[in-house]
Amino acid sequence: MKVAILGATGKTGSSVVSGLLESTEPLYEITALIRPSSLEKAPAQELRQKGVNVVAADLSWPEDRLTEVLRGIEVVISTIDAANLLSQIPLANASKAAGVGRFAPCSFATVAPPKGVIILRDLKEDVLNHIKKIYLPYTVIDVGWWYQITLPRLPSGRIDYAVNPGEPEITGDGNTPSALTDIEDIGRYTARIIADPRTLNRMVFAHSALYTQNQVYDLIEKLSGEKIARKYVSSEDIQALIAKAEAEQDGPQSPNFYKLASYQYRNSWGIRGDNTPEHAQYLGYLNANELFPDMKGKSFEAYCKDVLDGKGYAVYR
Repeated sequence: MKVAILGATGKTGSSVVSGLLESTEPLYEITALIRPSSLEKAPAQELRQKGVNVVAADLSWPEDRLTEVLRGIEVVISTIDAANLLSQIPLANASKAAGVGRFAPCSFATVAPPKGVIILRDLKEDVLNHIKKIYLPYTVIDVGWWYQITLPRLPSGRIDYAVNPGEPEITGDGNTPSALTDIEDIGRYTARIIADPRTLNRMVFAHSALYTQNQVYDLIEKLSGEKIARKYVSSEDIQALIAKAEAEQDGPQSPNFYKLASYQYRNSWGIRGDNTPEHAQYLGYLNANELFPDMKGKSFEAYCKDVLDGKGYAVYR
């Protein structure tokens, strides 16, 4: 199966490439769509060494030029950066013109209602609505909150290399469950999902664990032998932070845009409780765990042990 990936050198894109390369049923022929200015840079060279076909593509090109790049491609997967989500629209148009059989827009995040909860989700829904308007076959894949941005810092600092900087905070009372997935498993799920006819023109939710924040703290304290001070941030405080960021942000290029998205995510999965299999089912998602019962992602406990053993990595630095 011929697959083109946008954003193949990013964290999500790299996982997708790895998952497709590992797949034996089906076998994938992978093309990475890379900006012309990055064709000879180290990440593109590494893709070539893995057997990935690297081609020039820029979403600012005329759509007919993008269409020619996509001729013969069966599936297009986008893992574009958050600042450029709406740039997927010309890619979708070119995919339609090229006869692409399935388009997976950039999602790979938490479950949330389609509008009015998370600003980044709103932009993703705008892209999906366009995809539907042009009747382009699609599959939306969401994966919950990443393991890699879930763990708090330990007092000793021993896992600082693999966690977000700053003092840890617990949203709300810390008892709201939220679905989690290791970034490394995103590609494995994707490889199964895009080959399954049951997932065409559907949203699919893949996840490997379900934890509350208090349970996360309990587990890492148990495994590390360290006690973490728990700082709780109330729903009222989160709402105030959201209101302040809303007033100060002025679009995806604004730093406050990402502050707003961060606070909205915390409100969504930490207070509202949107990011669960039950809410995914209500919103119309298929459950990847039910579609592929033989497939098991890494457990969160195994991930924690890896981080404590120095085998983790940071995704936002």
